[in-house]
Amino acid sequence: MKVRPLRDRILVRRIEEGEARIGNIVIPDTAKEKPQLATVMAVGSGRITDEGKTVPLDVKVGDQALLGKYAGTEVTLDGQEYLIVREDEILGVAEGVPEPAMA
Repeated sequence: MKVRPLRDRILVRRIEEGEARIGNIVIPDTAKEKPQLATVMAVGSGRITDEGKTVPLDVKVGDQALLGKYAGTEVTLDGQEYLIVREDEILGVAEGVPEPAMA
């Protein structure tokens, strides 16, 4: 399924980190914090100003975005979990981060 976010919304997929261990203790999935790094999958057309003009978004498809811990709305599409966030919920774009292997 292909999704096109509206206006200043952005579809992202969290980048899962490796299994967390402290010493020989494995941290269960339910106790782990959600990753704050996500790959931008799709972007909307932009923010609308009071004058009715469209301002393009600063992020583009493929960027690695840093998100707040509680940012966005979780959605499931074709069995994959994504987040839909507004542009102002993105804290920054990570540069020089290698592209992770997507499963």
